[in-house]
Amino acid sequence: MVDALGVAVVGFGWMGRVHTRAYARVGHHYPQLPLRPELLTVAEEVPGRAEEAAARFGFARATRDWREVAADPRVRAVSVTVPNFLHREIGVAMAEAGKHLWIEKPVGLTGADARAVADAVAGAGVQGAVGFNYRNAPAVEAARDLIAGGELGTVTHARFRLFSDYAAHPDAALTWRYERSRGGSGVLGDLASHGADLARFLLGDIASLSADTAVFVPVRARPAGATAGHARALGGEPGPVENEDYAGCLLRFASGARGVLEACRVSVGEQNNYGFEVHGTRGAVSWDFRRMNELAVSRGTTYQDQPVSTVYVGPGAGEFAAFQPSAANAMGYDDLKVVEAYRFLRSVAEGRPYGATLADAVHGAAVLDAMVLSAGTRRWVDLPPGPPGGPG
Repeated sequence: MVDALGVAVVGFGWMGRVHTRAYARVGHHYPQLPLRPELLTVAEEVPGRAEEAAARFGFARATRDWREVAADPRVRAVSVTVPNFLHREIGVAMAEAGKHLWIEKPVGLTGADARAVADAVAGAGVQGAVGFNYRNAPAVEAARDLIAGGELGTVTHARFRLFSDYAAHPDAALTWRYERSRGGSGVLGDLASHGADLARFLLGDIASLSADTAVFVPVRARPAGATAGHARALGGEPGPVENEDYAGCLLRFASGARGVLEACRVSVGEQNNYGFEVHGTRGAVSWDFRRMNELAVSRGTTYQDQPVSTVYVGPGAGEFAAFQPSAANAMGYDDLKVVEAYRFLRSVAEGRPYGATLADAVHGAAVLDAMVLSAGTRRWVDLPPGPPGGPG
């Protein structure tokens, strides 16, 4: 028997659309799931946007006030896809109202924000999931299995990169993303949060780090009205960019491995250049998001001049079999959110967490806080260990 689960989406920019499409598709890919999401309410404060979303995607109701979602007993699960500065208030309110919570990273502006939401979820006894979608790529999960299985020997060092050009144009509008009070730590929250999660997902806890940050486009024009995505603004009042365009970080893992994490939102010539390279005493593995279904793998016993092979992941890797029947059939970005929706809904159905959790978000936020502190003080910063059991 399949039960209906009333869901709401709070915030309907691009990510709200992605969550909504994932809810619509999840039953197609996971027919065994005992819950079927029912789109009840969409909440968005921009005039007309919620009504448009309801008409287009089939929500039963539209509102500009997210508090109406929290007060509705028919809504049992909520996606929170609003700007970062609203994560804490809305996330805590939804959990305290007894709603299961799927919230986008970085879950607020600081580690304290992430902990507040995590505590509210734990205190309410509801399930919580976080939008660390890149760990859901079957190739990433296959890489994790290679590493955990000792195929590379002992991991010695790794590099994690997240380069994008979404803010490279000097006419990009001065939206909330560039203000510290609303966007937090800039590219750290936008992109480095994914890098910190991937690093821990693959290699375990980060023990200490040393970071440097920079702003390369210091002034932008304010938009005249509501914006979506990465809009441009011409002729608006200029204002300062308050948070980071670039972050670079040296990592020391609890295992003894070393790492480098770089993230930049103004990288001209780079479109979503996200990935990693992990090296061990007997081999190496690398992944590029732009070739999401492939791994470059070197393993064997020759060490010097050891060849690298391209491996196309297939039904044995992660959730690949729910989408494609054989290796080298491509999956895409939205598929990763369908996987995330499935794991969230499975958590709700079974009462235990699957996938990235609020505990993972708290640990990731601690890494970002440490990067900000390190960049400001120009010193190494130690981090506390992550939650028991390792990354979800």
